[in-house]
This record gives sequence, structure tokens and C-alpha cells, in this order.
Amino acid sequence: MAAAAWTAFVWITRLVNLAGDDRSASFVTVHVVIASVSLALAVPVGIVGWRLLRKESGAGGRNRPA
Repeated sequence: MAAAAWTAFVWITRLVNLAGDDRSASFVTVHVVIASVSLALAVPVGIVGWRLLRKESGAGGRNRPA
């Protein structure tokens, strides 16, 4: 879950900074595409992390045999 949060933080910050820069259209396009792919991959990673965290807290913080 931390990896997903870090990825979101980095790319959102980068996009905000990119909005204020005077860069070529191709540079902006490439970075927006990279950010979109990274954020799209961060969402399922965050969901898996959240589910694992909830599963662990529901087990009283211990792993129980099935």
C-alpha cells in the first residue's frame, strides 16, 4: 500500500510541477502517459495492500490457520 501511495504522490507532484513548466508538447505528452500508466498500476496495488491490511487486522493481528 505504501508503494501505491508513494507512486501517486510522486506522479501527482510531477504533473503539478509540469503544468507550470514551459516544455514542449511531446515532453508533456510522454510524461502524462507515463504518469497515467503508473497511476493505473498503483490503484490495484493499493487495493491489494488495503485488503491485506484489513484481513490482518480482522485476524487480531495474527495469522490463523485455515
